[in-house]
Amino acid sequence: MNTNIEAVELRRVAIPLASPFRTSFSTQTERDVLLVRVITDQAEGWAECVAIADPLYSSEFTDGAHRIVADHLLPRLFAADRLNADLVAPLLEPVRGHRMAKAAVETAVLDAQLKAAGVPLSRHLGATATHVDSGVSVSIYDAVPELLDAVAGYLDAGYRRIKLKIEPGWDIEPVAAVRERFGDDVLLQVDANSAYTRSDARHLARLDAFGLLLIEQPLDEEDIAGHAELARVVRTPICLDESVVSAQAAYEAIRTGACTIVNIKPGRVGGYLEARRVHDVCAAAGIPVWAGGMLETGIGRAANLALGGLPNFTLPSDISASDRYFKQDLTEPITMTEDGRIEIPTGPGIGVAPIPEVLAELTVSTEVLKP
Repeated sequence: MNTNIEAVELRRVAIPLASPFRTSFSTQTERDVLLVRVITDQAEGWAECVAIADPLYSSEFTDGAHRIVADHLLPRLFAADRLNADLVAPLLEPVRGHRMAKAAVETAVLDAQLKAAGVPLSRHLGATATHVDSGVSVSIYDAVPELLDAVAGYLDAGYRRIKLKIEPGWDIEPVAAVRERFGDDVLLQVDANSAYTRSDARHLARLDAFGLLLIEQPLDEEDIAGHAELARVVRTPICLDESVVSAQAAYEAIRTGACTIVNIKPGRVGGYLEARRVHDVCAAAGIPVWAGGMLETGIGRAANLALGGLPNFTLPSDISASDRYFKQDLTEPITMTEDGRIEIPTGPGIGVAPIPEVLAELTVSTEVLKP
């Protein structure tokens, strides 16, 4: 289905987090969100850019993504006679990188297209599940007792898997404490966000004692060879996150033995259509995948749920309920059942939309661009 874009609204929203979220590279207390609203001659579509305020997780950041979308991506779409979501990536390909910005634009176009057709994103992508198993990402704390209290709360809430953020100096002790307190039956994994180097291999091998599902992105995103070396020292499965920026990157990482599990974040790979290709490459190689998260509001969270319903997403996701991160989400809250599952939206497109009064209250600025 082709469509004409009549206007695009770029909206900046400041939404406070329910509690600080600390990783090896930053502590976030608020999300500076770039929302993209595409208005076509048939429907409107919403998307969320997952870039954070500073270029710490990746080279992209919110201010930069805003300007890239406005100054470089949208003019290329506006110049097209007719448009559909499959054409967005080829039209934007001359602009190097900026996958998070491109993902937001493509997703907004896709949402509008699917809403006009009355088709849910999950069906369009090929999802086979109706619910996603929900895990939770637990930030770094100042002390182990605080961590244990947080994990206890998440387990009481029903989360099916616990992921601990780690960094040098906060790894063996907190993991050991969680295992000792909650036992071997708790599904447990760790995420380093590239905080270690090849010289830490023997140290990371000490984590083998705790029966972890995986170690996520221990080394720098460009060090694929280092991850392959690490995989020969550490028994715990290595999962790549930041390193997997495309289906091609996933193929190369799998081929070289750098990972046996892949985390898929649509913003990181350039959108949901490329994310589906990453899923398919991994499925063909027998490599399980799981859905990552970037502290998305309900707009991005709903779309992630649609992707997480594809058949090779066999490990619990990082898609948590809205109240894990926000006291007030931009959309109606995404909720989790007592047994740790979240329903995939069934409405057309991403299946959700912002609550107008909440959106108005949290909006910092709005820019409207037209062909």
